[in-house]
Amino acid sequence: MSTYRSPFERLREKFDESEMRCPACGYVDTDGSWRVTTTGDRVRYQFICPTCDAVETRELRLG
Repeated sequence: MSTYRSPFERLREKFDESEMRCPACGYVDTDGSWRVTTTGDRVRYQFICPTCDAVETRELRLG
């Protein structure tokens, strides 16, 4: 039996599978994941570096 995953969940999984290297300090987070938020017309994926708290954001606009 398959479990339905939305396109947004599948995209987050792709981000999680990629190397999560902080662009500010270079730390590679091997256990982290992207946080997902939405405002209705935008979907925002954010990676927050656990070392320096830098935020990398990727945003999709729907419409």
